[in-house]
Amino acid sequence: MKPQDELIFCALGGSGEIGMNVNLYGCRGKWLMVDLGMTFGASEYPGTELVFADLEFIEDRRKDLLGIVLTHAHEDHIGAVPYFAEELGVPLYATPFTARLVHSKLEEAGLVGKVELRVIDHFDSFQIGDFSIRYVPLAHSIAEGNALVIETPFGRIFHTGDWKLDDEPLVGTPATEAELRAIGDEGVLAMVCDSTNVFNPEASGSEGEVRRGLLEEVAKHKGRRVLVTTFASNVARLQTLAEVAVASGRQLCVAGRSLDRIIQVAQASGYLKDLPDIIDPQSAMRLPRGEVMFLATGGQGEARAALGRISEGNHDIALSAGDVVLFSSRQIPGNEIAIGRIQNRLAEQGVSIVTDRQSYIHVSGHPGRPELEALYSWLRPEILVPVHGELRHMLEQAKLGAKCGIPSQVFQKNGDLVRLAPGKPGKFGVVRAGRLILDGDIITPADGPAMVMRRRLAHNGVLMVVVGPGKRAQVAGLGLPLEEDYEDFRHEAEQDILTALAKLKGAKARDRDEVTEAARLAARRAAQRWSGKKPQVQVMVVEG
Repeated sequence: MKPQDELIFCALGGSGEIGMNVNLYGCRGKWLMVDLGMTFGASEYPGTELVFADLEFIEDRRKDLLGIVLTHAHEDHIGAVPYFAEELGVPLYATPFTARLVHSKLEEAGLVGKVELRVIDHFDSFQIGDFSIRYVPLAHSIAEGNALVIETPFGRIFHTGDWKLDDEPLVGTPATEAELRAIGDEGVLAMVCDSTNVFNPEASGSEGEVRRGLLEEVAKHKGRRVLVTTFASNVARLQTLAEVAVASGRQLCVAGRSLDRIIQVAQASGYLKDLPDIIDPQSAMRLPRGEVMFLATGGQGEARAALGRISEGNHDIALSAGDVVLFSSRQIPGNEIAIGRIQNRLAEQGVSIVTDRQSYIHVSGHPGRPELEALYSWLRPEILVPVHGELRHMLEQAKLGAKCGIPSQVFQKNGDLVRLAPGKPGKFGVVRAGRLILDGDIITPADGPAMVMRRRLAHNGVLMVVVGPGKRAQVAGLGLPLEEDYEDFRHEAEQDILTALAKLKGAKARDRDEVTEAARLAARRAAQRWSGKKPQVQVMVVEG
């Protein structure tokens, strides 16, 4: 069978991790990309900010890539656009709210006019090669969260994007059960589905319930300043908080550039039209304590975001004993330490902290098991392909799909080539699916020599060795746990180096590489003997 006579799915990012979503569909030799996301740098990549999927596979097939369809505007779905879209050289497709946020990214990167951005402001089908696509609105923790119905010559795909079921979404109008059942009635070959919350035995809950929970919680704190932190992109939550501020007799003050940007884009897209007047921090601080509610960025522990600076006393907004901070968001895995650091600073100042564990002030934007089971029953797909999750999430969703009677489940991870049709669905190959990092202004492989060395430096420190004329040696160490023993260590290491060099005979004694390696090994052994560490050793040989 020729490769062009099949329908293929391949994730380059987002399968085996939460974030960095990049999905590919191949049909008759042509490719469609769904989402182009990133994730934020973590401790395993010291000194970096952003992490991207390695797009080598599709970059090598750039002439066969037809377009990039964006499901919604979260960073893990659009964050890599300004870094790769120009090079990929195909149009971007997005609904209006997402398109405005993408446009602002292109503007910041100087790419307006260099990357084609097509705005899809309706739910009719649009054609990209052999792919006929239409957006299907689903509830999520951002405006205009969408699934995609992708019609191909081999069958219909339902790509969920990030989603949940919500009877009271407050912003937007998700597809109804009847509309989703109608898609199922037409026949769904494959459902490519968000796995994030598969271990949650309960439905995620509605934004309307959060509104009531926040009203009840804020009412408990009369006479106190209340600050709420949430994801800036959650337009429905911003609407909720504005309504809560008005209902509780408080004026609203917003702190954080990302909140300002989202509010501006949301209003330009027809949302948040009835937002009350927002006051500046200086005016807010002059109000009686019980007459203001602050809305601030930084709920994930970001050091330079508004909440982090407030906790340090380095912001126009100040909190003190008796005030309260509501975390109307969930902890993203990996952020626990940073969040805890801010919460501890606030607690030390006598500020009360309320999270979704103490009060109903947050719901997830991803489906729990009852929601997954409901969508399975409405769409009745022939194939389930779990995505958007760690391996344990995707494996669990595959098991749930089998339990619910879906005929085929394909467990895959980044780089796996999956044949959806014709014939029995399953994996048939593997392509490169590594990670890239933004290191300063340079995009480089995450497993490149610079990052490997930086990890070694971070864990073991560094020794600088200078071998001078006459085979004299000088050692300087950084990051070794020696402190008061440092001078004794340095003296011994230098003697070890001289001893090692003295053992070199003939040509080896004159060979620069031989001298460098002998000095390196002697210095490293001395460091390990004194500290238990194996530092990175740099040797400079100075000729006489």
